[in-house]
Amino acid sequence: MKPIPALLALALALPLAAQNAKAPTKKPAAKPAAKAAAKPGAKAAPKARSYPKNPPPTAANFRYGPAERNVMDFWQAKSDKPTPVLFFIHGGGWMGGDKAGIDVKPYLAAGISVASINYRYISQAQEVVPPVKAPLHDAARALQTLRSKAAEWNIDSKRIGASGGSAGACSSLWLAFHPDLADPNSSDPIARQSTRLWCAAVSGAQTTLDPQQMREWTPNSRYGGHAFLKKEDYPNFDAFIAARPKILPWIAEYSPYALVSSDDPPVYLTYGGPPNLGKDEKDPTHSANFGLMLQKHCQANGVTCILHYNGTTEKVPASNAEFLIAKLKEGL
Repeated sequence: MKPIPALLALALALPLAAQNAKAPTKKPAAKPAAKAAAKPGAKAAPKARSYPKNPPPTAANFRYGPAERNVMDFWQAKSDKPTPVLFFIHGGGWMGGDKAGIDVKPYLAAGISVASINYRYISQAQEVVPPVKAPLHDAARALQTLRSKAAEWNIDSKRIGASGGSAGACSSLWLAFHPDLADPNSSDPIARQSTRLWCAAVSGAQTTLDPQQMREWTPNSRYGGHAFLKKEDYPNFDAFIAARPKILPWIAEYSPYALVSSDDPPVYLTYGGPPNLGKDEKDPTHSANFGLMLQKHCQANGVTCILHYNGTTEKVPASNAEFLIAKLKEGL
């Protein structure tokens, strides 16, 4: 097992029972943009994001912390026995996105419950040092809160697999590889819960937050500086490179690649196209180069890491759902 460090204080141990009452729904505001679009030269209103149509959650907007976005939705699979759980962390660069972005139906049909979380955007946590600590530790606290509800929600607290895309993928891998954040001596029962995972399956993951590695793997890399630097200190990727000597301790703490060790759970990575190591990429932020290099690193440490991409001839699961359902139900 990894050593158990003291839980970094998140000030999330406030009583939350009263806050978990269902919030009143607000009437959608009128959308005047449609009229503007009809005028000559006016820009059309942006299309609303389309989310999967899911059944109503068993618990909607369940509060796990004091921030506005510290909420999760939970769907309980029908079962006489405790069920495995998919723990979903949405993407959006830690700057956007919503917990509504997961299709829960395949998991519920397989007898797997689902929890999907919101978390503080980096833009909402500029006072946090470094900014990425906010969404990552929110995810850890949400996972601990989920485990604390095991008896009430009929879930198997051991069989929890994380998933997400892009920044949500990076967050999932951070949980998968990070030493347990549980504090067994805490007076807060939620803080005593484990943050370790059974497995993780992610899409388009940034597997490192080290700008030097990013540039070596994909020369036209341009993503990641906002994780550690405030907006005014991050005009371009070169500024991220220049700041690297000062932020090395944060890279060691928050970059998934830096945290890999032999006791980590199996992970599955999927990307839109094949690796193109050392070459510029059309989408360097979601390049399979991230996946290839993490896979090599995991294999060197005895950790199972499956890499899938469009066009691969390897016989591996074709999707996050296929991997997660098989792994979470394994042996049951």
